[in-house]
This record gives sequence, structure tokens and C-alpha cells, in this order.
Amino acid sequence: MQGDFLVKMRTAYNQFTRAEKKVADYILQNPKEVLFMSITDLAEACHVGDTSVFRFCKSMDLKGYQEFKMILSLSLSEDEAGRSRFSGDISLNDTFQELAQKVLNININALTETYSLLDERVFSQAVDWLHEAERIVFYGVGASILTALKATNKFLRIEPKVYCIQDSHMQAMTASMMKPGEVAVLFSYSGATKDTIHVARMARGAGAKVICVTRFSKSPLTAYADLILLSGANENPLQGGSTSGEISQLFLVDLLYTEYYRRYFDVCSKNNEKTSGSVLERLY
Repeated sequence: MQGDFLVKMRTAYNQFTRAEKKVADYILQNPKEVLFMSITDLAEACHVGDTSVFRFCKSMDLKGYQEFKMILSLSLSEDEAGRSRFSGDISLNDTFQELAQKVLNININALTETYSLLDERVFSQAVDWLHEAERIVFYGVGASILTALKATNKFLRIEPKVYCIQDSHMQAMTASMMKPGEVAVLFSYSGATKDTIHVARMARGAGAKVICVTRFSKSPLTAYADLILLSGANENPLQGGSTSGEISQLFLVDLLYTEYYRRYFDVCSKNNEKTSGSVLERLY
């Protein structure tokens, strides 16, 4: 937990109360300064009461403020080695070299954070469900439909039972017609997209298993999820569909595909040979 404390805070962010979000925002923006602040100092800086800071600590599964500062200190110490002058926000005054390095670091950090959020037990269960499913349907809207299509493209090479519908109305209709023994895989960074939430509710109500690939562990979408795979990219409200968000989701797709292929190699390799051969004559 130590090295992943700030990651865990971002993942849990949308389940905080309004006052707790003020505390979390201040900590994320000023982590080093917080180490030398009393609980009252932090409360005053966030314009909340001491009890709100204490509730924030409890929400993070900590015994109190002193344990919070100890865990934060350890987390920052472990994170120092990977920091550079190119790790800040992109500025209008950046040179092209600085811009390129910062964009690179943003994407690397998204992958690193997604890796740190992996839960092997949950991931293994997801692969089992995909294998046992009679049908797998990938869903998403907006930028997330691109990830759903990419997932379909990869899995269709080794499994004939995968589908993806792009129209949101048709997504809802197909979700309502799913049945026990089938799996719906939904992609949504925020977990707050109404169309995707509706699809999750329809699929869950029809008896299908629901796997969500999302940023936050608790959201309107995850309320209908049987399994949650967390991605680690950070987007502000003006960065919807950012490349780092897509890269973090594609990392999980690639990991699902590779683990699936490894576990069921005999069948997957034969299917891969068939699908590769089917388009061979279309290549020069």
C-alpha cells in the first residue's frame, strides 16, 4: 500500500464526500508540504473542519492522521527516484523537446499506475469468465468505443464468440437480450456515462456477467459490475478521451488477450492460424 498510496487516493476519489475531495485535492497538489502540517493546519488550508480530515483518513482505511502522514512520506520517498524536470504539466512555454518528454512521461505514468492497480485474483477470474462465456460483447461509447473495437479485433483472431455494437440504442437492445452464461465487457474512463451505465444495468438484469474497465473503483457504472479492472490514467474535465486514458485501457486489453492466449494456447493458436490465413491473400 505504501508505494501506491497516491494511486489509491486517485482511484477512490469519486467516492469521497465534497469535504473529503477538498482534502484529497490539496494533498495531491501539495504532498510534500502536507508532511509538515498538523491536522488543523491541513483542515484550515482546505477550508474544512478537523473531522473532515479525519474522515478522509478513515475513508483511506487508515487509523488516523499520523498513520496517513507516515504512509504519505513512504509513498513520496519511493516515488522520488522516477521524477524528473519533465514530469510537470505541459506549458505554452515548453520547447518541443520538453513537450515530447512530458507527453512520453504522461503515457509511461499511465501504464505504470495501471500496472500497480492490477489485482491478480480479479484478473484471473475475468479470464476464466471470458473462456467459459457462450458469448462476449464489448461495449463503450465516445472514445471508449475505440477501445471496445480494438478489443474485439484482437479477440476475434482467437475466439469466434466476440461481438461489438457501436450504436448506443442497439447496444441497449443487445444488452437486454443477453442471458446467463454470457459476458458483457464495458469500457468507461469515468464510470459516469449514462449510455454505458444503462447497458450495464440491462446486461446485469438479463443475467449476464458484467466486467468493467474503468478509472474509479466506485462509480454509477461499477454499481452494476461483477468484476472491475482499473486503469491508471488521470484526466481533467477538459481531457476527455485522452491518449493516456486509452493507452491504459489498451494495456489491460492486451494483458487479457495475452493471458487468454497463454492459458488456452492449443485452441487459440489454431484459431489464430485460421484467421490469419483468411486475410493472407489480401496482403502483398
